[in-house]
Amino acid sequence: MAAAAAMAGGAVAAPATGTAHSTTTTVATARPGSAASQVAGADVVRAARSAAVAHAKDTGVGPQETLTVKDSLVDPEGKRHVRFERAYKGVPVVGGDLVVHLDAKGGYAGATRAARHQVALKSVTPELTERQAAAKAAEAVKGTAGRTELVVDATGGTSVLAYRVTVTGGRAAEKGALRAVTVDAVSGKVLATTPLTDAFISPKLKDTLRAKGRTAAPRLGAAATPRTAGSGAAATYPAQANGNGASIFVGTVPLVTTQTARSAFTLKDLSRGSAETRTASGQELETFTKGKAFTNSTNRWGNGTASDPTSAAVDAQFGVTSTFDYYKGTFGRNGIKNDGVGPRALVHFGNKVGNAFWSPDCWCMLYGDGDGETFKQPLVALDVTGHELTHGVISATADFQPTRVDAQGNQFGEAGSLNESFADIFGTGMEFRTNNASNPPNYLLGEKLGLDQQFLRRLDKPSLDKLEGTVDYWDAGSYDREVHAGSGVSSHAFYLLAEGSGKKTIGKFSYDSPTYDGQSVTGIGRDKAEQIFYRALTRYMVSTSDFHDARKATLQAAADIHGADSAEYKAVDRAWAAVNVTEANTPSARR
Repeated sequence: MAAAAAMAGGAVAAPATGTAHSTTTTVATARPGSAASQVAGADVVRAARSAAVAHAKDTGVGPQETLTVKDSLVDPEGKRHVRFERAYKGVPVVGGDLVVHLDAKGGYAGATRAARHQVALKSVTPELTERQAAAKAAEAVKGTAGRTELVVDATGGTSVLAYRVTVTGGRAAEKGALRAVTVDAVSGKVLATTPLTDAFISPKLKDTLRAKGRTAAPRLGAAATPRTAGSGAAATYPAQANGNGASIFVGTVPLVTTQTARSAFTLKDLSRGSAETRTASGQELETFTKGKAFTNSTNRWGNGTASDPTSAAVDAQFGVTSTFDYYKGTFGRNGIKNDGVGPRALVHFGNKVGNAFWSPDCWCMLYGDGDGETFKQPLVALDVTGHELTHGVISATADFQPTRVDAQGNQFGEAGSLNESFADIFGTGMEFRTNNASNPPNYLLGEKLGLDQQFLRRLDKPSLDKLEGTVDYWDAGSYDREVHAGSGVSSHAFYLLAEGSGKKTIGKFSYDSPTYDGQSVTGIGRDKAEQIFYRALTRYMVSTSDFHDARKATLQAAADIHGADSAEYKAVDRAWAAVNVTEANTPSARR
C-alpha cells in the first residue's frame, strides 16, 4: 500500500502539485547528529494544525475534518513533525493518518499522508445499528464481538461509512488474539479483517512446522540459583532495590526491583518508568492490571528453567527493561509511547499458547508457555521481546497496516512487511546494545527458539529462511506477499547499509550478504543505520507506506542527519538499489 499524496514515504513534498512517488521534493541538509529529539510543544502543534488546513491540497484535510495529535517531535536541528489522526464530521477516519512537517522557524515544509483521496461522504448516519454490525462481525470470523465504533474507512482508496468491531477469538485465531472487523454501515458487507495483536509466530509458520512434524525445542541449561541479593531496610517504602534472577534464555541477570518492606520485593522497576512483569496464571486476561504481581522475600528470582514459573518472568522483565534502555539510550525515546511509561508484560498467558504478542489493547506484552506441538518452551527469548515491543513503537508512530488478511490469519502487503521488518531491525539492535553473554548479539531472529534451521529470520541473506520463505529482493509480487516473507526486502537493505555486502564475521557469527545487481555495498555502521531508519519511521512514514516510500523516507532521514551530499545519503540509496528498490522502478501510486 503506497503512502501517497503530498509526501510519498520519505521525501518531503514542497507546497507544489504532484502525484505519489513523483512529487516535487525538498531535501533539507543539516548538521550531523542523532535522531534524538524532544516532544513538540503546544505552539508547534497549533502551527502544524494551521499548516495542514492552509495547505489542504497537500494534506487532504477538508473543511469538515478535525485533527487529533498522535505524536509530535522536534529534531535536534530544529525541524518539527506532528502526526495527526483525522475525524470527518466527528467520525474517526481509519487510514487518514498524516504527518505535517515544519522547518526550524515553524514554516510549512511538507506533509506525509496515508490516504491520497479527499475524504467525503453524503452522510455519516448509518443504516445498521451497532448491535447489527457486531453480530455480522462476530459471525464473519466466528468470534466474540466487543467494542463497536462508527468510523470512516479510507483504507481502500475511497471513503466508506463503516463500523469497526473488535472481535476476540474465532476461526483461525490464536488464543487471546484480537481482530478488528470492518463492516459497511449501510450495506452490512464485511469489508476487512485486521489483526490488533502482533504475533511473533505466524499461522503460516505453525502450519509449516505441523506439516513437517517438527517441534521447536531449544537446548537449555540446567537449573541455577540466583546470587544472593541485598535485602536490608530502606529509609522509606516503596524503594528501588537491586536483585537478580536465573532466566531460561539469558542466564543469571541483574534486576532492579521494588522493595515494599524489609523482606518484600516486587518484579517492578521504578527506575524505568515502572516497567513490570506479572503472571496471567494461564488465563487469557484482557488487561495487565488483572495479572498477579511477582513477589518474594529474597529478591532472588527463578531457577533457570521453566519448572519455576518465575524463570520466564526473569526473561520477560530483563527483556522489557533492556528494550526500554535501548530506545532511550539510542534514540532518546522515553518509553514505547515516548511518555516515560515503562513496558509491561504478562507471562504464562493462556493455556498452551505457542506464541508471544504485542497487544495494543492492554498496551503490554503477552507471552505464551508453548503449545507442546510447535513450540515447547515459553516464548520469552530476548529478541522476541525486542521485536514485539518494537511493534508497540510502530503502533505509536507509523502504525503500518497490512493490505489484507486471509482466512487463516496470515497478513499480506508491503506496509505489513515493513511492520515485521522494522520490528526485526530494532529487535536485533536491542540485542546488540544489551550484549548478553548467554545470548550473543547477531543479525538473526529467533535463534534461541530451537528451530531446525537455527533461526527464524535473518537480515544478511533473508532467503536462507526456508520456513517462511523470506525474500532477499523486491519484485512486483511484494504487494501481495505474506508479511514475514516480504519483510526480507527492507531488513536486507538495513543490513547492507549497516554492514555492507559479502562475507564477514561479526562477533561469533558469520554472514554473507548478496546484492540484486551483483555490485558491492560498503556499510556505514550499525549505529548510523539505526538512526536513519528510526528517524524515517518516526517522521516520514505512515500506515500505508510501501518499500519505495521507505526508500524515500530513509533518504530524507539521511539528509536530515548527515546532509544530502553525504556519503551516508549515497549509501542509503545504494543499499536500496542492492535490494532492487530504486527511483526508476517506483510503481504508480496504489491509492
